Amino acid sequence: MTLTDPTYQGNASGPFRIPAAPAAIDAEVWPGVARPPAGAKAALAGKAAGALFRGAARRLPLRIEYPDGSVLGTGDAGSPVMTMVRPEDFDARIGDNGLIGLGESFMAGDWEASDLAGVLEVFASSLDTLIPVPLQKLRSLYLPRAPRQERNTEQNTRGNISRHYDLSNELFSNFLDTTMSYSSGLFAAGAGPLPEVGWDALASAQQAKIDRLLDKAGVGQGTRLLEIGTGWGELALRAAARGATVYTVTLSSEQQALAQQRIEEAGYSGRVTVALQDYRAVEGEYDAVVSVEMIEAVGYEYWPVYFQTIDRVLAPGGKVAIQAITMPHGRMLATRNAYTWVHKYIFPGGFLPSVRAIESVTEQHTTLRVRERRGMGDHYAATLRLWEERFLVRSREVRELGFDEVFQRMWLFYLCYSRAGFQSGYLDVQQIVLDRREAQL
Repeated sequence: MTLTDPTYQGNASGPFRIPAAPAAIDAEVWPGVARPPAGAKAALAGKAAGALFRGAARRLPLRIEYPDGSVLGTGDAGSPVMTMVRPEDFDARIGDNGLIGLGESFMAGDWEASDLAGVLEVFASSLDTLIPVPLQKLRSLYLPRAPRQERNTEQNTRGNISRHYDLSNELFSNFLDTTMSYSSGLFAAGAGPLPEVGWDALASAQQAKIDRLLDKAGVGQGTRLLEIGTGWGELALRAAARGATVYTVTLSSEQQALAQQRIEEAGYSGRVTVALQDYRAVEGEYDAVVSVEMIEAVGYEYWPVYFQTIDRVLAPGGKVAIQAITMPHGRMLATRNAYTWVHKYIFPGGFLPSVRAIESVTEQHTTLRVRERRGMGDHYAATLRLWEERFLVRSREVRELGFDEVFQRMWLFYLCYSRAGFQSGYLDVQQIVLDRREAQL
């Protein structure tokens, strides 16, 4: 199915049909969503949070419409609209769990938005002013902390990865392109304006992203390549086609199985080894190391180990090329101990670095140095828009796989939440090249 199929609902510039709010929610499957917090403490926190939210909303360039007909925000007729369905439940959830409650309330159907990414982009652009500064300084006292079992130790990491990547290969195939690439593409100039680029350009954009990383790492005939984070095998396939010998590691059994299948079908089994292995356990020597959007799953406290591992296995004269989602350094420091909606529902144990953090960690703990980088956050916004559109088009197929309406609203929130981050400039994605060359005097 493509975006020109008769079943396609909407277009790149118009609304899509968001999965309807569930009539009933299974409390065993969705304990944080089935019912809003209750009791005197929750009611008090909800009133306070609701007052703070409405105070901030009055200054935001959107429209927030309440059941009683009142409207908050400075938006006009063309601005994103957030429609409150159960405002008291919304207040209770954000009072109990902050931004986790914002996502859970959407999953439950407490609020709606035809342009969900647009609404979330307004929030992302105003993140530093939504909560008064004095309360921001107290965030560690009233917001939840990450469970210890989600720390990315060698014992825990497999479980963290499995909770996301082992959901189902079929789920991911419903919204990814034929390359099965789950990271930002790099669109050619001829593909058109990024906010309007179409589905048919995505596969070539993914291959262009991979080829640029392989070029920067010097991967060619005879290269011994280590890939940290296999995905579903597209990078390993393209490296093997260049004549490289590839050792690629993943902690997802689902990814390993499909990657091996694709590699066998392409005739590269003799060139590529797909190992179910933690990156920390890799041995040997490699002429190049490539890793695409895997550092985000490493965890703040393990970044030195990640880069030390790369440093340890990199042959003299070797090069490293990574693709990393990044955030501003100050925001990274302020949120490094936070437990967010994304941690709870999407990526347990994950955390985004800043460019400054990558440079600092490599300088302090390795012989590697950042030599080149390219930001392409606008390309990720376009990639996510296409995934979002495709996911909505395939909602029936996703439901037939056993993923209910709450899951579908959760996944849509995740895709739109991510796109909003890149569209607002709060997030970026970088291709970063490292090597051991001596600094030039």
